[in-house]
Amino acid sequence: MFALLSLFILGVGAVAAIELPLSPIYHSPGLVKPLLKAVEVEAPAHYDFAYSVHDEHTGDIKSQTESRKGDQVQGQYTLIDADGYLRTVDYTSDAHNGFNAVVRRDPLGHKVLKAAPIAKVLSPLPLAYGAPKLLAAPKLPLGLYH
Repeated sequence: MFALLSLFILGVGAVAAIELPLSPIYHSPGLVKPLLKAVEVEAPAHYDFAYSVHDEHTGDIKSQTESRKGDQVQGQYTLIDADGYLRTVDYTSDAHNGFNAVVRRDPLGHKVLKAAPIAKVLSPLPLAYGAPKLLAAPKLPLGLYH
């Protein structure tokens, strides 16, 4: 028995002698230099864009054009306002002047239809609630009571 006890004490002492860190240790990553670096040549941006919608059924009539050459953007869009005027917006944008827009409103020549006034306005009926109906408790046979 003494031998087992001494072996146990030696084992506990050996485990206690090992030093374990109380908190995790973090290291900063080492500096890694890329072997190859891709160089992209940037050409000045250039695009032309245009679209238009002409739907007589819904009244959705509009158009837009825009072009960009380098850092300068020029464009125009048109639409029909709810009051029947054609709105045309000409705009430019560049690094020196920023965004500038010129708005024109031209009448289309046709009259915008307005809704007819309502002839008679009815007031809502007052709501009346009655007293709640009391229901009699169901009569159960005597054998079902607990």
